[in-house]
Amino acid sequence: MELEGRGAGGVAGGPAAGPGRSPGESALLDGWLQRGVGRGAGGGEAGACRPPVRQDPDTGPDYEALPAGATVTTHMVAGAVAGILEHCVMYPIDCVKTRMQSLQPDPAARYRNVLEALWRIIRTEGLWRPMRGLNVTATGAGPAHALYFACYEKLKKTLSDVIHPGGNSHIANGAAGCVATLLHDAAMNPAEVVKQRMQMYNSPYHRVTDCVRAVWQNEGAGAFYRSYTTQLTMNVPFQAIHFMTYEFLQEHFNPQRRYSPSSHVLSGACAGAVAAAATTPLDVCKTLLNTQESLALNSNITGHITGMASAFRTVYQVGGVTAYFRGVQARVIYQIPSTAIAWSVYEFFKYLITKRQQEWRASK
Repeated sequence: MELEGRGAGGVAGGPAAGPGRSPGESALLDGWLQRGVGRGAGGGEAGACRPPVRQDPDTGPDYEALPAGATVTTHMVAGAVAGILEHCVMYPIDCVKTRMQSLQPDPAARYRNVLEALWRIIRTEGLWRPMRGLNVTATGAGPAHALYFACYEKLKKTLSDVIHPGGNSHIANGAAGCVATLLHDAAMNPAEVVKQRMQMYNSPYHRVTDCVRAVWQNEGAGAFYRSYTTQLTMNVPFQAIHFMTYEFLQEHFNPQRRYSPSSHVLSGACAGAVAAAATTPLDVCKTLLNTQESLALNSNITGHITGMASAFRTVYQVGGVTAYFRGVQARVIYQIPSTAIAWSVYEFFKYLITKRQQEWRASK
């Protein structure tokens, strides 16, 4: 590197190549001077006049570029924390969404918008009514999101190396998200059934154990997975759109793939909104399968509603085409902060845990 103050004879105030010094010795001494080593009398002024050597700031571990630094355990812990926080913070809005997706709601449970619904629920049913069922949701969200993010990270890298070595593949991102959904929904579906039954207006269940016992005794164990195929039918395209949108936005907002809270929040929020709007009809059918609402209504439908085809047919019979988009406002409003929280918390804990692991390894 050329230094200021070097003329034909070398560095001002410092050693220079001359008859008694080889070029190799001069280069070595120049290197010492650049690092501030070897300054003696007569060398201090020259060292003081030198421009500081530019050093890269400590930006922390580039965890996206260092898969070896983020272990499966890291992804699982970060994912579990993100899932629990996401569901806990957004649970009141989730309660409103479930009610607004009701095909034939009670007159007292017909709401114009999310804020009005939340206010009326609190005013008429109590402050804690929108939080009923939160405990079972948090219990299911931890392991479900741990499997979800760990599987996604592993498959994303493996498939990207095959499809686009050394780069990012949107096909790999979407495929990894679809496979991760299989594990997530298998762990989360029973909690979803219990949660949504407790969220409905005039729900007879006040405790999770009461709901679980009643469903088990009256409908059998299969009731906890009655909506599983529908859940997958909804979540597979949802997660494919979600992950592809998130990774696409990260390429534009965060091309270095470093820890960037603002880019994670923005990308997560946009990805959640797009995916939520596109898959609302499937979510309405899933809610119907989970709650079996028609059994409590004066309808021509007998027995349990099972399967996607039956759910789609029932929704159309009861409310027409517009019924497929019931609660779309609440769903989008729920997903925007929900996915923003999930991604920002996940990336933060992944960054934090990876950094601590690297510091621990370096200290050994």
